[in-house]
Amino acid sequence: MGHSIDIDTWKRREHFQLYKNFANPFFSLTADVDAGATRELCSASGGPSFFLATVYLALKVCNEIEAFRTRVRGDTAWVHDQVSITPTVLRTDNTFGFVRFDPAPDYKTFEAAGEIAVAEAKKVKPLVVSHPDDNLIYHSTIPWVRFTSFTNALDAVSDSVPRVVFGKCVRDGNRWPMPVGVEVHHSVVDGVDVGHFFEKFEEALQNFRG
Repeated sequence: MGHSIDIDTWKRREHFQLYKNFANPFFSLTADVDAGATRELCSASGGPSFFLATVYLALKVCNEIEAFRTRVRGDTAWVHDQVSITPTVLRTDNTFGFVRFDPAPDYKTFEAAGEIAVAEAKKVKPLVVSHPDDNLIYHSTIPWVRFTSFTNALDAVSDSVPRVVFGKCVRDGNRWPMPVGVEVHHSVVDGVDVGHFFEKFEEALQNFRG
């Protein structure tokens, strides 16, 4: 579900038309967020999964920002009512699989469905890469590296799905900085939108209660 944008009256008409035909219309931005409150909650005995918690919060924030739900559709643009997220999951043979998480009304609901989905995705089986729609956020976690920049594999001809990648979260004094890479299609997402994502995501990390 969603709606088409009237390009002729859209405030971003000129920007959309400028970037949609670029050979590489994506831009990326990487910054640290302080994941301290969520990290400490998840580290406590019986605490939630840090992986599931951070993915849940990222998906929640993406759905709050219209630009992250907007996709290029030829010469027009489409806004989804909501999007899901498809993290990569490390399988037992050290390859990865994909898992899809849909939005949930609260973390407990998300966690219950997520644990089942992750267990299935970890099983070695043919890699499923086809999706019926672009109402997605592509996601990976690279928990071994505190990277300072990140780029993704892109199919820029028909692809305008945002990518969100998490790196290694480590203590630094009173903070738990975690690098986050965001890569987006400039026809439908601007720097101010990415800035709002980082602001909202860090706030969500600080206020997460499970």
